[in-house]
Amino acid sequence: MARGKTLTCALALSTVLAAQPALAGGWKTVAEVGRAGLVAAAFGGAAVQEDWNGVLQAAYSVGITAGATYGLKELFPEDRPNGRGDDSFPSGHASISFASAAFLHQRYGWQYGLPAYVVATTVGVARVESDHHHWYDVVAGAALGTATAFLFSTKYDDKVQLFPWGDTKGGGLAMNVKF
Repeated sequence: MARGKTLTCALALSTVLAAQPALAGGWKTVAEVGRAGLVAAAFGGAAVQEDWNGVLQAAYSVGITAGATYGLKELFPEDRPNGRGDDSFPSGHASISFASAAFLHQRYGWQYGLPAYVVATTVGVARVESDHHHWYDVVAGAALGTATAFLFSTKYDDKVQLFPWGDTKGGGLAMNVKF
């Protein structure tokens, strides 16, 4: 239970940190800090709980989301509302933020997912308010990130754990099952 409280504190801290820059640096900074806070909460929360399978699932969720996002940007170039580039669709900030939030939701439950979705939504609003994206860029990024996380994340079970390993001859995963 103490580890769950640690994850809650990490998520709360990332939420507070995401809100603070709005006072000083504007919407662009809110999006940057919010996205970074959510990624840190996803990876850090799993690591603090020694949930190495969760770390791998977060890596798959965020990594594949990032790859798909940047692939779509190349396939469907669209001008940004501020006129600075043609890589508006989909929003990378939104896709990464929602992948992190959906991972937290899928892996650890709504108690962690709900505040994470609030932060991710704030990131999306910030990207529209700062004229970096159209609303539909953010919606597409949110859908992509959420779908990817739900595809690669499972509910946390401390009775079954996977551990990555590697040496000079190869690598793989080892499984530990508690009875």
